[in-house]
Amino acid sequence: MSTIPKKNIIVTGASGNLGRAVVARLLADGHRVIAASRNGGNDNTSASGDQYESHRIDLADEKAASAFVAAVVEKHKTIDAALLLAGGYAGGTIKDTGSELIRKMIALNFETAYHVARPAFNQMMQQSTGGRIVLVGARTALRARDGANNLAYGLSKSLVLRLAEVLNAEGASHNVVTAAIIPSTIDTPDNRAAMPKADFTKWVRPEDIAATIAFILSESGKVLRETVLKVYGDA
Repeated sequence: MSTIPKKNIIVTGASGNLGRAVVARLLADGHRVIAASRNGGNDNTSASGDQYESHRIDLADEKAASAFVAAVVEKHKTIDAALLLAGGYAGGTIKDTGSELIRKMIALNFETAYHVARPAFNQMMQQSTGGRIVLVGARTALRARDGANNLAYGLSKSLVLRLAEVLNAEGASHNVVTAAIIPSTIDTPDNRAAMPKADFTKWVRPEDIAATIAFILSESGKVLRETVLKVYGDA
């Protein structure tokens, strides 16, 4: 006997290391996941067709992202949450960083989030139940000394954090709440390969970030407002 999924949740960047962990947690919690990524793939092939669907979307294309959200609404009627995890990284000090790299990081980290956040937010504002949006910031956007070697990346994530503030200011009266997750170094194969001498035990696991997001979406998390959660581990 099949059960009705608890919530309709969009997840962008679903095929990435963090995205896979988040999708797995949401499916385990009984939600319906509408996954979006550039390649359209995910490892969660055991999920039922009613609980999981995957879409190949170029999130840098605003029209394509907007059409994707519209299609989700047409099919499922509501969007309970949008977890906007897509993004990328580039290092470099101000000496190394030209405006081209800044534009690239803004497109990858801010625009991919904004292109889905905007139509999802507008839909949630029309719903009697409101909704939840989760964005991913970075410690480099909070503390200048941490962003010195990641200038373009930090600047792009600063825009993401500012977007969370704006969405919360407008959505407060309609129970549309945006949370910002601020991870330290995430324990992924790519990061281990890039920093082989680091102490991996101090990094934060994707599964721990997924658990934090699950709490935001839970009944207990309903009390949270304008949330910035620093998920640093011991880093």
